[in-house]
Amino acid sequence: MIENSLNKFTEIENCPVRNVMDRFGDKWSILILLLLNEEPVMRFNEMYKVITSISQKMLSVSLKSLEADDLVIRKQYPQIPPRVEYMLSKRGQSLIPHLQNLAAWADQNRVEIEKSRAAFKK
Repeated sequence: MIENSLNKFTEIENCPVRNVMDRFGDKWSILILLLLNEEPVMRFNEMYKVITSISQKMLSVSLKSLEADDLVIRKQYPQIPPRVEYMLSKRGQSLIPHLQNLAAWADQNRVEIEKSRAAFKK
């Protein structure tokens, strides 16, 4: 019998990892959120120029997911050509300290993790 404290992982609808964290735990979302924290309002092309290794399609998909979770706000201005800006929502801002801690941990451990990976491949 699985302990009650582990039920949150076995029941898909109640699992915090599968239902919440996976939405911003992909390759790009954390980077986008941290970027919007550094530069509070950005246009799509500005983000695309900063994150040079992301495709336009993946940036668009990531932004839509972050907007759906109310982590990012998309503001479109009625002008020609259309101008669209992105910024962190209040929920997105509340996530930033946690992401900064995770990023600091990754930076502190990056070299040792790279060594571990290299040793593992041997």
